Amino acid sequence: MSVATANPSDVTAPALRRALISGARRVIASRDELNRINVFPVADGDTGSNLASTLGSVLQGALSRRSRHIGELLVGIGNDAIDGARGNSGAIMAQFLVGLAEQARNAPVLDAATLALAVRRGADSARAALAQPVEGTILSVISAFADALDEAAKQPQGDPKGGFARALQRARTALADTPKQMALLQKAGVVDAGARGFVDWLEGIAEYVDGGPRAVRLHGHATAAANDAGPMPAHVHEDVDPAHRYCTECLVTGDGIDRVALQAALAGAGVDSLVVAGSATRVRVHGHVGTPQRLFDACAGFGHVDAMKADDMVLQQRSTESPSLLAVITDSASDLPAVIAERYGIHVVPARISLDGRDYLDRLGLTAGEFYRRMAASKALPQSSQPPPGDFRRVFDHVLAYQPGAVYVGVSRTLSGTLQSGETAARGRDKPVRCIDSGHVSAGESLLAWRAGEMAAAGADGDAIERELQRLRPLTKTWAMARDISHAVRGGRIPRWAGPVVRWSGLTPVAAVSDAGTLKVAGGLFAKQRAPEAFARYVARRTPASKGWRVVVGHSDALADGERLLAALRERLPVVEAHLVEVGPAVGAHAGQGTLVVGLQPAPSA
Repeated sequence: MSVATANPSDVTAPALRRALISGARRVIASRDELNRINVFPVADGDTGSNLASTLGSVLQGALSRRSRHIGELLVGIGNDAIDGARGNSGAIMAQFLVGLAEQARNAPVLDAATLALAVRRGADSARAALAQPVEGTILSVISAFADALDEAAKQPQGDPKGGFARALQRARTALADTPKQMALLQKAGVVDAGARGFVDWLEGIAEYVDGGPRAVRLHGHATAAANDAGPMPAHVHEDVDPAHRYCTECLVTGDGIDRVALQAALAGAGVDSLVVAGSATRVRVHGHVGTPQRLFDACAGFGHVDAMKADDMVLQQRSTESPSLLAVITDSASDLPAVIAERYGIHVVPARISLDGRDYLDRLGLTAGEFYRRMAASKALPQSSQPPPGDFRRVFDHVLAYQPGAVYVGVSRTLSGTLQSGETAARGRDKPVRCIDSGHVSAGESLLAWRAGEMAAAGADGDAIERELQRLRPLTKTWAMARDISHAVRGGRIPRWAGPVVRWSGLTPVAAVSDAGTLKVAGGLFAKQRAPEAFARYVARRTPASKGWRVVVGHSDALADGERLLAALRERLPVVEAHLVEVGPAVGAHAGQGTLVVGLQPAPSA
């Protein structure tokens, strides 16, 4: 594209690029302070991290590509911001940048009038992205900034630099006024964190305008720090609404996405703190929900759903209340009973499930019951995949901002690459993250995560927890009775020779996790109608004497069989505490419907 400028005061693409780099780096450098003052819409201490992540994506994307055309530059920036947007404030900032780009896409340079129009479009777009705009937030400051630029553009011989300086001052004033507009801010004695982040961004741009290339270098370290963990915020004190406990996000891509209709569909699904930001082809959705699947399913009606996340804000808040205790994390392959996760504040990182061309977050984006319903109706077998390191990194970032360290109890390394993802995310941190191979999956893994959570809650350190889990690993037993092993054979968890043998013999196969952490065919049962009871007898005969056992029984869409199995185990073994869970999609994709799982571990007093 050709570039021509008739006025020396007009802003060129190279100059704007460098100014935006300076602005992004200023926000990233201010991340920890923004986290500290975050109290709205939820005091979860992540506004700074979310804005840093959003603008970090901009730095690593569009701003790394040279352009001599303002419109071309801004379109790239808007797309990268939407792709990398995180959190409420990040999505709003991304939508502001998209609106900016939509107005200026044909402009080779920015004069005062074009700048004012573009910022106004950005301000209107950001406000429209929210289902329920609230004053005293980043929206108020953006509007004040846009108003001032409108006034400046009407002045004779107005120039972008002078107009920007006056608009920045107006934005500072609007920021100082945010506590007057929101009682929550006034009570906490802070300004709005998102609004402060926007002003910090403007301040960084001003540093370049005033200081030139030196400002670009001033916060040069900030890009690498965009995803690092920060210190504990000071104002995490408000209760999270349990009915909207999951901070949920995704990216929707397609052609001709109707953002207004999508916003209405999500509002109808009961999504709170809703932000729908983007364009007709790329939309970032952020919202707080009780059931993330409702949000993801609503979005799937408008395009392809990707980049999903669902963070449990109730558990995140518990992290802030336990500054001296280690955090405990496991993955969804553990099938950890919800009551145990709640009791000890154990975080669960979800695996990914693919079914009928659509990807899901295990248990969060697709509940266990719905998974089995959809699997039964599908002609294709589901597939599971390990969580990417970024999913672990986000959990580690949060807990380490408050707690002295973390222990991750993962699925057996020989069965999945999930543990490796956790190890990748744990590297290079200032606080220790121990990644422990449970050597188990499903019920057995959950028992080891349960014990780790119990010890951490009692104040145990990482060394003590790791020693105890290493002691318990060979004493913990995981058994599974599969009605259909075709899923496990296809996934490589069970040897291929086992399939024909099972079909020829008529046996109901029993598998066990070996001492090496592999899954092996351990035997079989001829019982059909009384299979749960026969399975209980099989397990009890192979269980050494103990004063008491902890038991986790899992079922794959077979609740009645699971109840019978647990009752039969109670008759044969000294059970101290037991839980019945539905096996989640991460394991169910390989186990198939009708599978029963037993995990046994000596109780701590035994």
